[in-house]
Amino acid sequence: MARLQFKTAEFEDRVVNLNLGINRLGRAADSHVLVEHPTVSGNHCEVLLGDGQVTVRDCGSTNGTFVDGSRIQVATLLPGQTLRVGEVELLVADTEVAISIPKFQLPVPPPPIVLANGSLVCPRHQALVAAYQCPNCRELLCGECVHQLRRRGGKLLRLCPRCSHPVKALGGEQKKKKSLLRRLQDTTKLLVNRALGKN
Repeated sequence: MARLQFKTAEFEDRVVNLNLGINRLGRAADSHVLVEHPTVSGNHCEVLLGDGQVTVRDCGSTNGTFVDGSRIQVATLLPGQTLRVGEVELLVADTEVAISIPKFQLPVPPPPIVLANGSLVCPRHQALVAAYQCPNCRELLCGECVHQLRRRGGKLLRLCPRCSHPVKALGGEQKKKKSLLRRLQDTTKLLVNRALGKN
C-alpha cells in the first residue's frame, strides 16, 4: 500500500496511507493530509495515486515542493525518496498500488421440486416444468424464464435471466425433425444420384 512517513520531528513519525486518486496535502482544513506548519501553504501539493505509479504536483505553494532536494512542479515518486513540503519532510515509504476486486457469491438455489413423472418444477413458475438449466449459476428455468435472442442469419440464443449465460436444455438438445418438404428433397436427390450411378 502506498504510504508517506513524516520525518520532521514534531510530527512524531506519523504515517499516511494514500488513497487511489488525488491526495491533497496542505494546511487547509479540507486537505486529505493535514500538515499544520507555518511553511506549508493551505493547498500545498497533490499526490496522485494511479496508473501503477505515484506522482506529486505542486499547487503554486509559497515555499515550494521538493523531491530529494530538487524543487519540482510535477514528479514521479519512488520508494525511499524524500518529499519536502515547505520545511516538512516526508519519506516515500511505499508506492505500491493495491487494487482488490471484490468477489460476489451468488446464493445457492433451493433443491428442485421433482414431480411423480421425474420432471423438475420451474422455481419461478410453479405451474410449469423446467426445460433448461444455466451451466453457470445452476438455475433451473422454464421456457417463460429464458431470454431469447435471435441474431440476423444466426441461430436462436437462449440466455439465463439471472447471469446472461447461454442455457442448456435438460436432457440434451432435441434433434430437430425434418419437414416433409426437406425429406422429399432428400429422397429425390437420393433417387437422382442412384439413377446417375452416383452412390
